[in-house]
Amino acid sequence: MKTKILALALCTLPLLANAQAAFDALKLSENELRGTARSMSMAGAYTALGGDLSTLNQNPGGIGVYRSSDVGITMSLDFNKSSVDHNNMGFNKTRFIVNNIGYVGAMKVNSDILKNFNWGFSYNRTNEFHRHFGGSQNLSSSMSNYIADRTNEAGWTEADLSNKDAYYSDKGIPWASILAYNSYMINPYKQADGSTLWGGLMGNGTTGFGEYEVEEWGHTDEYSITLGGNFANILSWGLGFGINDMQYNSYTYYGEGLYDSYQINNPKLDNPGIVNGDASWGWENYLRTRGTGYNFKLGFIVKPINELRLGFAFHTPTFYELRDTYGTTSAYKYTNSLAEYNGVEHAGNSGLSNAVRYNFHTPWRFMAGAAGVIGKSGIISIDYEYMGYNTMGFYDYRSSREWADVKADIKSYFKPSHIVRVGGEYRVTPSVSIRAGYSYQSSPIKDQNIEEGTEGVYTVSNNPAYRYDTKTQYFTCGIGYRYRAFYADLAYIHQARDGKYHAYSPSYYTADDGTSQMDFGVMDKVSTHNNHVALTLGVRF
Repeated sequence: MKTKILALALCTLPLLANAQAAFDALKLSENELRGTARSMSMAGAYTALGGDLSTLNQNPGGIGVYRSSDVGITMSLDFNKSSVDHNNMGFNKTRFIVNNIGYVGAMKVNSDILKNFNWGFSYNRTNEFHRHFGGSQNLSSSMSNYIADRTNEAGWTEADLSNKDAYYSDKGIPWASILAYNSYMINPYKQADGSTLWGGLMGNGTTGFGEYEVEEWGHTDEYSITLGGNFANILSWGLGFGINDMQYNSYTYYGEGLYDSYQINNPKLDNPGIVNGDASWGWENYLRTRGTGYNFKLGFIVKPINELRLGFAFHTPTFYELRDTYGTTSAYKYTNSLAEYNGVEHAGNSGLSNAVRYNFHTPWRFMAGAAGVIGKSGIISIDYEYMGYNTMGFYDYRSSREWADVKADIKSYFKPSHIVRVGGEYRVTPSVSIRAGYSYQSSPIKDQNIEEGTEGVYTVSNNPAYRYDTKTQYFTCGIGYRYRAFYADLAYIHQARDGKYHAYSPSYYTADDGTSQMDFGVMDKVSTHNNHVALTLGVRF
């Protein structure tokens, strides 16, 4: 799908400022519906139920429900597909994943109050970052003009950008501006007072198209240790400690093909002028994030009567120590009546290897649920979860000083997200049960962002693109089989996510009639539909 001019190479680079920005916090905090096939087939509505290996990661109070030991493994086939509205380039991917491995040991206690004391260990895949989409659009603006405007606002001069040590200047010059200057994407216009005004490639009469591709892959795994018990067969409690391992990777490409663009006529001239001609350019960005974190969980399940269960759980943020490496390369080709020139530019010295370390914490999470037992055959369960996305934070690696500018953006862009999960189970025979569920998660983005009314969304590295989900839904069903100590559960999960992609931040400009207008740039609606088939095999003894 790409109109690449030259083969592009990878180079890793250090950042001059923060390693991540607000929308990166949202991405790193995402969780998916994962766990055992039984819990997933009921859309994860298990806060008030317990007695399942998935509760070690959701409501640790569920471990107190166990009266015998349990060991099991959950595997799934994931079928991922993403699409966009404009000239979609669809990508499909199938993956085999081990979702959950767990063990619970149960010990009876000879006490009228403490009926049993249990312990458990589990591995759980909490998130899959895999997403791949791309598209193209006709342009009414250019990323080159966006970078030119940002460079003008900061007041960077040609002497700043052309300095051989510009990438490492203590002035904090944005690498995107330097790379765009070296790739002739922004050009200086001398003013009467001797100052420089930067202009992009698009002007009156310029037409063209922009195209993009985004590929993300990686995962987050959690290893949990949980202790709990049961008081008087009324209150089940549990305390959990989790260690998280995160691996996130992304590749993004953005390029433009412009006709009658405003470009330098010949860079070899001492005093080049600006002429109209055809321009093609593309940027490739690479990001790799690795790190580990930890969290604590506390949960309870109350059984006031045999037919009713009430569950409550509290999760601290996951406190991560992360390491990023970035790479960016620009390729370009310009043709006009006087010259043709092309090249490849790296953001920094090619081959340079460096890493950026920082600390990050995810949102606080609160869960509440209620479940009703209908006779000896039916269960109805409903959950509510609160995720405080506006509480996320980034910190310096050594000093633990919070990044105040990113925190301000997080509070400006995000609001708490609310999740509702509903599930049911019906026992058809003593050995066979059928299940179904539905889950809905509201958008964590404040309304002005959903309406694309926010200017100047801050990103880092040389990649001004960002994306976010506006809502996530799960439709689930499944079947379970029991024979003595052995059990097998099969689940089907359909995940539907709606979101938006911006190649660069919306910004205001002054129209010909003098009014202020919003330029949305290249923007697309992104739909992701993932289908999972999960199988759990286990033994209770």
